[in-house]
Amino acid sequence: MTPDQADDTLDELVHRLERAAEQLRSGELSADAAATVVEDCASLASQASAELERRAREAEREPLPGQDSLV
Repeated sequence: MTPDQADDTLDELVHRLERAAEQLRSGELSADAAATVVEDCASLASQASAELERRAREAEREPLPGQDSLV
């Protein structure tokens, strides 16, 4: 996955979470529908967390600028 694709994925997850929050705040959902949206939010948050953890692990593997490896 390229960095741009990863950014797009994370942006889409954030957008979906924001949209779900708007639905929940509106008060127009039935209790069952709200419960389903909350479950969806948990899944989306889990996906976003996994993406951020993947990025953090990837960043740890890259040397800091100016820190060339010694041969």
